[in-house]
Amino acid sequence: MSSLALTPRTASRVRGTSESTVELELNLDGTGASRIDTSVPFFDHMLTAFAKHSLTDLTVRASGDTHIDAHHTVEDVSIVLGQAILEALGDKSGISRYGDALVPLDEALAQAVVDISGRPYLVHEGEPVGFEHHLIGGHFTGSLVRHSFEAIAFNAGLTVHVRVLGGRDPHHIAEAEYKAFARAFRQAKALDPLVEGIPSTKGAL
Repeated sequence: MSSLALTPRTASRVRGTSESTVELELNLDGTGASRIDTSVPFFDHMLTAFAKHSLTDLTVRASGDTHIDAHHTVEDVSIVLGQAILEALGDKSGISRYGDALVPLDEALAQAVVDISGRPYLVHEGEPVGFEHHLIGGHFTGSLVRHSFEAIAFNAGLTVHVRVLGGRDPHHIAEAEYKAFARAFRQAKALDPLVEGIPSTKGAL
Protein backbone atom coordinates (compact mmCIF):
# COMPACT_ATOMS: atom_id res chain seq x y z
CA MET A 1 0.00 0.00 0.00
CA SER A 2 1.16 3.54 -0.70
CA SER A 3 2.90 5.21 2.24
CA LEU A 4 0.46 8.07 1.77
CA ALA A 5 -2.27 5.78 3.10
CA LEU A 6 -1.16 6.90 6.57
CA THR A 7 -1.35 10.60 5.71
CA PRO A 8 -4.60 12.18 6.91
CA ARG A 9 -6.79 13.06 3.95
CA THR A 10 -8.47 16.05 5.50
CA ALA A 11 -9.27 19.63 4.53
CA SER A 12 -10.76 22.73 6.10
CA ARG A 13 -11.97 25.64 4.02
CA VAL A 14 -13.81 28.94 4.44
CA ARG A 15 -15.49 31.00 1.72
CA GLY A 16 -17.19 34.34 2.22
CA THR A 17 -18.98 36.45 -0.36
CA SER A 18 -21.71 39.07 -0.33
CA GLU A 19 -24.15 36.20 -0.93
CA SER A 20 -23.03 33.55 1.56
CA THR A 21 -20.56 32.43 4.20
CA VAL A 22 -19.38 28.82 4.25
CA GLU A 23 -17.18 26.94 6.73
CA LEU A 24 -16.44 23.31 5.87
CA GLU A 25 -14.27 20.50 7.23
CA LEU A 26 -13.96 16.98 5.87
CA ASN A 27 -12.09 13.74 6.37
CA LEU A 28 -12.11 11.37 3.40
CA ASP A 29 -11.19 8.44 5.64
CA GLY A 30 -13.98 8.89 8.13
CA THR A 31 -17.04 6.89 9.14
CA GLY A 32 -19.74 9.07 7.61
CA ALA A 33 -20.30 11.28 10.65
CA SER A 34 -21.71 14.69 9.82
CA ARG A 35 -22.87 17.99 11.27
CA ILE A 36 -24.61 19.97 8.57
CA ASP A 37 -26.35 23.33 8.80
CA THR A 38 -26.59 25.20 5.49
CA SER A 39 -29.89 26.98 6.29
CA VAL A 40 -31.44 24.98 3.41
CA PRO A 41 -33.05 21.97 5.14
CA PHE A 42 -33.38 19.67 2.12
CA PHE A 43 -29.77 20.35 1.11
CA ASP A 44 -28.74 19.48 4.68
CA HIS A 45 -30.52 16.17 4.14
CA MET A 46 -28.65 15.54 0.88
CA LEU A 47 -25.23 16.41 2.32
CA THR A 48 -25.91 14.19 5.33
CA ALA A 49 -26.71 11.34 2.93
CA PHE A 50 -23.55 12.08 0.93
CA ALA A 51 -21.39 11.95 4.06
CA LYS A 52 -23.02 8.77 5.37
CA HIS A 53 -22.82 6.79 2.16
CA SER A 54 -19.39 7.99 1.04
CA LEU A 55 -17.86 7.38 4.51
CA THR A 56 -16.70 10.99 4.56
CA ASP A 57 -16.78 12.88 7.86
CA LEU A 58 -18.28 16.27 7.01
CA THR A 59 -19.00 19.44 8.96
CA VAL A 60 -20.68 22.34 7.17
CA ARG A 61 -21.86 25.65 8.59
CA ALA A 62 -23.32 28.06 6.06
CA SER A 63 -25.58 31.05 5.86
CA GLY A 64 -26.67 33.11 2.91
CA ASP A 65 -29.34 35.10 1.16
CA THR A 66 -31.96 32.38 1.34
CA HIS A 67 -34.60 35.11 1.62
CA ILE A 68 -33.95 35.49 -2.15
CA ASP A 69 -33.67 31.77 -2.84
CA ALA A 70 -31.45 28.81 -2.02
CA HIS A 71 -29.36 29.06 -5.19
CA HIS A 72 -26.37 31.03 -3.91
CA THR A 73 -26.00 29.04 -0.70
CA VAL A 74 -26.25 25.65 -2.42
CA GLU A 75 -23.83 26.76 -5.12
CA ASP A 76 -21.24 28.14 -2.71
CA VAL A 77 -21.38 25.15 -0.36
CA SER A 78 -20.92 22.84 -3.37
CA ILE A 79 -17.95 24.90 -4.59
CA VAL A 80 -16.29 24.67 -1.18
CA LEU A 81 -17.05 20.94 -0.90
CA GLY A 82 -15.39 20.36 -4.26
CA GLN A 83 -12.35 22.43 -3.28
CA ALA A 84 -12.01 20.54 0.00
CA ILE A 85 -12.25 17.17 -1.75
CA LEU A 86 -9.49 18.23 -4.16
CA GLU A 87 -7.27 19.39 -1.30
CA ALA A 88 -7.84 16.27 0.79
CA LEU A 89 -7.09 13.92 -2.12
CA GLY A 90 -3.55 15.30 -2.36
CA ASP A 91 -1.63 13.80 -5.29
CA LYS A 92 -4.14 10.89 -5.40
CA SER A 93 -1.46 8.27 -4.90
CA GLY A 94 -2.85 4.81 -4.11
CA ILE A 95 -6.51 5.55 -4.83
CA SER A 96 -8.84 3.26 -6.75
CA ARG A 97 -9.72 6.26 -8.95
CA TYR A 98 -12.95 4.83 -10.44
CA GLY A 99 -16.28 4.12 -8.79
CA ASP A 100 -19.80 3.32 -9.88
CA ALA A 101 -23.09 2.74 -8.10
CA LEU A 102 -26.72 1.98 -8.84
CA VAL A 103 -28.99 3.11 -6.00
CA PRO A 104 -32.77 2.71 -5.60
CA LEU A 105 -35.05 4.72 -3.35
CA ASP A 106 -38.50 3.19 -3.53
CA GLU A 107 -39.68 3.87 -7.10
CA ALA A 108 -36.62 5.99 -8.01
CA LEU A 109 -33.39 4.55 -9.42
CA ALA A 110 -30.18 6.47 -10.09
CA GLN A 111 -26.75 5.54 -11.40
CA ALA A 112 -23.52 7.44 -10.80
CA VAL A 113 -20.02 6.86 -12.15
CA VAL A 114 -17.03 8.82 -10.79
CA ASP A 115 -13.50 9.14 -12.14
CA ILE A 116 -11.05 11.12 -9.99
CA SER A 117 -9.46 12.21 -13.22
CA GLY A 118 -8.32 15.78 -12.70
CA ARG A 119 -10.51 16.60 -15.71
CA PRO A 120 -13.75 18.27 -14.56
CA TYR A 121 -16.78 17.04 -16.49
CA LEU A 122 -20.41 16.36 -15.69
CA VAL A 123 -22.95 14.35 -17.67
CA HIS A 124 -26.34 14.55 -15.97
CA GLU A 125 -29.48 13.17 -17.55
CA GLY A 126 -32.78 11.40 -17.09
CA GLU A 127 -34.63 13.59 -14.63
CA PRO A 128 -38.34 13.76 -15.54
CA VAL A 129 -39.69 16.75 -17.46
CA GLY A 130 -40.51 19.55 -15.02
CA PHE A 131 -38.29 18.18 -12.24
CA GLU A 132 -36.04 21.25 -12.44
CA HIS A 133 -38.97 23.52 -11.48
CA HIS A 134 -40.21 21.47 -8.53
CA LEU A 135 -39.73 22.86 -5.02
CA ILE A 136 -38.55 20.12 -2.66
CA GLY A 137 -39.02 20.91 1.00
CA GLY A 138 -40.23 24.39 0.13
CA HIS A 139 -36.74 25.82 -0.52
CA PHE A 140 -34.71 23.54 -2.76
CA THR A 141 -35.49 23.73 -6.48
CA GLY A 142 -34.99 20.56 -8.53
CA SER A 143 -32.57 22.37 -10.86
CA LEU A 144 -30.15 22.69 -7.94
CA VAL A 145 -29.37 18.97 -8.03
CA ARG A 146 -27.53 19.33 -11.33
CA HIS A 147 -26.03 22.66 -10.30
CA SER A 148 -24.67 21.16 -7.09
CA PHE A 149 -23.06 18.21 -8.88
CA GLU A 150 -21.60 20.58 -11.47
CA ALA A 151 -19.98 22.77 -8.80
CA ILE A 152 -18.60 19.77 -6.90
CA ALA A 153 -17.23 18.08 -10.02
CA PHE A 154 -15.60 21.18 -11.46
CA ASN A 155 -13.96 22.23 -8.21
CA ALA A 156 -12.82 18.73 -7.21
CA GLY A 157 -11.54 17.80 -10.68
CA LEU A 158 -13.93 14.88 -11.06
CA THR A 159 -15.50 13.32 -14.12
CA VAL A 160 -19.06 12.49 -13.01
CA HIS A 161 -21.89 10.79 -14.88
CA VAL A 162 -25.29 10.73 -13.17
CA ARG A 163 -28.36 9.15 -14.76
CA VAL A 164 -31.88 8.89 -13.41
CA LEU A 165 -33.24 5.58 -14.65
CA GLY A 166 -36.67 5.91 -13.08
CA GLY A 167 -38.70 7.76 -10.51
CA ARG A 168 -41.84 9.74 -9.77
CA ASP A 169 -41.39 11.53 -6.43
CA PRO A 170 -38.93 14.47 -6.70
CA HIS A 171 -37.61 13.89 -3.17
CA HIS A 172 -36.86 10.26 -3.95
CA ILE A 173 -35.24 11.10 -7.29
CA ALA A 174 -32.92 13.73 -5.82
CA GLU A 175 -31.97 11.55 -2.85
CA ALA A 176 -31.23 8.55 -5.07
CA GLU A 177 -28.94 10.77 -7.15
CA TYR A 178 -26.96 12.03 -4.16
CA LYS A 179 -26.69 8.55 -2.65
CA ALA A 180 -25.53 7.07 -5.95
CA PHE A 181 -22.91 9.80 -6.25
CA ALA A 182 -21.81 9.16 -2.67
CA ARG A 183 -21.42 5.41 -3.20
CA ALA A 184 -19.50 5.90 -6.44
CA PHE A 185 -17.23 8.48 -4.83
CA ARG A 186 -16.64 6.14 -1.89
CA GLN A 187 -15.24 3.52 -4.26
CA ALA A 188 -13.18 6.02 -6.25
CA LYS A 189 -11.48 7.67 -3.25
CA ALA A 190 -10.73 4.37 -1.52
CA LEU A 191 -7.10 3.42 -1.05
CA ASP A 192 -6.35 0.24 -2.99
CA PRO A 193 -3.54 -1.94 -1.57
CA LEU A 194 -2.75 -3.16 -5.10
CA VAL A 195 -2.17 0.33 -6.48
CA GLU A 196 1.39 1.64 -6.43
CA GLY A 197 1.68 5.36 -6.92
CA ILE A 198 -0.74 7.37 -9.01
CA PRO A 199 -3.24 5.30 -11.07
CA SER A 200 -2.61 6.94 -14.43
CA THR A 201 -0.32 6.15 -17.35
CA LYS A 202 0.51 9.87 -17.41
CA GLY A 203 1.82 9.71 -13.86
CA ALA A 204 -0.47 12.49 -12.68
CA LEU A 205 -4.18 13.07 -12.06
